[in-house]
Amino acid sequence: CMFLIYILYLIIALSGQASRQVAVRHASSGASREFHAKYGMPLLISGAIFCTGIWTYVVTSTGIAWNLSPVGKVQPKPWRE
Repeated sequence: CMFLIYILYLIIALSGQASRQVAVRHASSGASREFHAKYGMPLLISGAIFCTGIWTYVVTSTGIAWNLSPVGKVQPKPWRE
């Protein structure tokens, strides 16, 4: 049990160290800001159009039963004596 706790501690420590290294690397590069300034809005708009198109297809063409309210559709069974 202690071995598993030790392994978990190492994983958390390494992931924290890796995330700090990545943060330092990204903070020093201006390429990210340039990329977002150049492509950010077109990517956002195309992603929204793509997502809307996929959901339109799913809702209209796949025939999924969407668990609508059973009120008025469920009838009680006749009583047996």
